[in-house]
Amino acid sequence: MNDTVPMTVEGHKALKDELSRLKAQDRPAIIAQIEEARAHGDISENAEYHAAKERQGHIEGRIALLEGKLSRARVIDTTKLSGDKVVFGATVTVVDADTEEKATYTIVGDDEANLEKKRIGISTPVARGLIGKTVGDEAEVRTPKGTKTLEVLKVEFSG
Repeated sequence: MNDTVPMTVEGHKALKDELSRLKAQDRPAIIAQIEEARAHGDISENAEYHAAKERQGHIEGRIALLEGKLSRARVIDTTKLSGDKVVFGATVTVVDADTEEKATYTIVGDDEANLEKKRIGISTPVARGLIGKTVGDEAEVRTPKGTKTLEVLKVEFSG
């Protein structure tokens, strides 16, 4: 669990913002809800109390997870990247060798992944298969729909 967690500057900020909100707003609110529910008397049969305690457990778990990730964060400023190799932060255009379907993905930290925005996490099979490749290279990628051969058409960096 000592592995670094790569993330973009934006991804790091988003996690810090979420952690701040959890500590400053959500945690105090749930503590107040527990106190209110406790005031209703016997907590052994108090559904409000048990629901609030369960929510508190989720909040505390998320706080611990975020603190762990942030403590191991390796923040990469993607605006300073360049080159012709696929690396973290690269925007890669590929074509499926079988279907000739083109796709463009930006490789980001796992917490930043968003398929609708074509942002894939660094630990996904597609990203792992593409890392280190250059234009013209092919990558064998195992997906839920089977193994695909993707050819790298373009490697770009924003910034």
